Amino acid sequence: MKELLEHIKTIEHGFKHIIEAGTSILNDKSQPHLELAQEFLSDESYQVRMLGTYMLGELSTDHPQALKILRTTVAQDPNWRVQEMLAKAFDHYCFSIGYEKSLSTIKEWLSQPNPNTKRAVIEGLRIWTGRPYFKENPQVAITLISEYRENENKYLRNSIGNSLRDIRKKHREVVDQEISHWVNDPRFEYLKKLIQK
Repeated sequence: MKELLEHIKTIEHGFKHIIEAGTSILNDKSQPHLELAQEFLSDESYQVRMLGTYMLGELSTDHPQALKILRTTVAQDPNWRVQEMLAKAFDHYCFSIGYEKSLSTIKEWLSQPNPNTKRAVIEGLRIWTGRPYFKENPQVAITLISEYRENENKYLRNSIGNSLRDIRKKHREVVDQEISHWVNDPRFEYLKKLIQK
């Protein structure tokens, strides 16, 4: 285990090595997976915290505690790479449960005060309308994403703009109809430009 952790600490970019390490640990049924994942979250190395986040995502469908830790503890992590892994972990949960069945969890995460939790949903489910359920219900995705356009966090607003821009490629009229109702506000003007790029 120690050698595995030391190895991932030497790699600064990408997710593949993290996923491979996490899969290796999870395949070892003798390991206390949930406890290990939580322990990894307190490591000084962002790579090890990413590993813990990945493992929690994999465990989340069978362990509600893992999903809660992702929403509360991981969402507080200051490293953007850990936040990217959180988005992947959340999407894994929704994919495994089913996107329609995950709607209540999606709404719960979006309602959290921490912008990182909201961003994990909005960024994690990109491209939303490439996902089952949202593919057939683009308006649901657009409404869920647009609701948080007033948030002060610029990274969250960028995720909102990028997600709506993705959807607009196939559902131009629906997205344009949504943003036509946005009041005049400099933040929305920036978002509109991002969406209509």
